[in-house]
Parts: sequence; C-alpha cells; structure tokens
Amino acid sequence: MSTVEFTILGSGSSAGSPAIGCDCPTCTSSDARNRRTRCSAYVRAGDAHFLIDTGPDLRPQALREGFTRVDAVLYTHPHADHLNGIDDLRAFCYVRQGPIALFGNDFTMDNIESRFDYALSPPSPTWDKPVLLTHRVDGPFSFMGVAVHPIPLAHGGWPCLGWRIGNVAWLTDVSDIPPASVDLLAGVDTLFLDCLRERPYKSHLSVEESFMWAARIGARRTVLIHMTHGLEYHALSARCPAGVEVGYDGLKVLGSL
Repeated sequence: MSTVEFTILGSGSSAGSPAIGCDCPTCTSSDARNRRTRCSAYVRAGDAHFLIDTGPDLRPQALREGFTRVDAVLYTHPHADHLNGIDDLRAFCYVRQGPIALFGNDFTMDNIESRFDYALSPPSPTWDKPVLLTHRVDGPFSFMGVAVHPIPLAHGGWPCLGWRIGNVAWLTDVSDIPPASVDLLAGVDTLFLDCLRERPYKSHLSVEESFMWAARIGARRTVLIHMTHGLEYHALSARCPAGVEVGYDGLKVLGSL
C-alpha cells in the first residue's frame, strides 16, 4: 500500500506565534510547540511532492524541514498568510529546472494571475523568478499518479478549498463545511482542522466549533491547526476530547493512498 506523509510546516494564524509585542504565556513559552509559523503543509504522496499553500514563512520552513523538491502547490485561498510566499517557489523551480503546477479554485487562480502575472512567463536563463502553471479545479484530479480531492469550504464570504489525499485531509481557514463536503470526507483517518481562537470568529472555527466538527466528521485522529497565540499548547491539549490533539510545526503524520 502506498503511503502519504503530511508535515505541518506552520500551525499558526496570520500573526504567527510569538506575536510581535506580546508577552502572553504562548508568546513567552520555551516550548517549541508554541512557536507557530504561518499555516501550511508539505505532502509526500507516491512520487509527488506537494505544498499546501505558500505562506510568508516558506523559505525558513523549507530550510527547517530540509526539503528541496516541490512538484505542485495546492492552494486553499489567496489571503496573504497563505499565498504571499509564492516568490520563494523560484528556488524550487531552479532546483528542478522546470515549472511548478499550481492548483486551486477560480477565485484563487484569478487572484494569482492578477497579482503575480510575472511568475507565469517562460523561464529566463538565470531563473530569476518563479515559473508557474495555473490549473483551475472544481473536482477530483490526478497528478503524477496521485488522486487529489479538493474539498469546497466556506471561509466567511470567501470560497476556500480543503484538500484530501488518500485518507488524510487538510481543512484550514474554514467557518462552515457544506453537507456535500462532509460526504467527501467520509473514511478520512486523519483530519487537520482549523481552530483559530477561543471566541467565535466570522471566518474561522473557534475551539468548541472545531471540537464539534471533529466529532461530526469522525476521523480517528483530528489535529488542530491555524491557531492564534491565544491558544497555549498545553492548556488547549488538556481540553481536547479523545481523538483530538493540538498540532505544532514539524509534526509528521502518515496515511495511506
């Protein structure tokens, strides 16, 4: 059976943790699990190497985890903390001496093509910019022999995508999961799930909402991601129900394709 490995590159929200100018218990903690870069993942599936999103911490995340290969990026949405590290794809294009495929919904691809049009041109001899190929998706597709399933989500008023590869799914920046998307998550063994903060927020899940969705989806293991510095690792871990845990940068999870 082929395996899939998800690595949390970043488990934090848009401000990261520690947050600038803050002396809360999370920001002053010496526990590395409270140090959260902006939310993204690296996925090895079969012969393919994916990123989920390109946040502004992409370069240090790649150096920390030691990966040098990216075949494709699966985008969830075009907020800055999930997209604005796109220029760092240049290094991976140089390493592979070829373009990198980008996948996302129309909303995200429109944004990328408008803001980063210079990265969609043929390579120069010096590879001085990313060389990217956009692909618009509205259903399952295959890439390098790997089946990839986009999961439509609501992120406030924005259409966001989660991603499922094999029996692992990544749902960040979500405020609601449509019934049809719940069906697409049937049989998921590990679920990475948005958990922004204690109090409800218009475009993200709160702690109690994350616990509710974890129970409803019913994965064997739910890992909380995209957390603000208001959620300290040990304090939140103590509240998690069975089968739910607090994610952290560098956590690796194995699944099957």
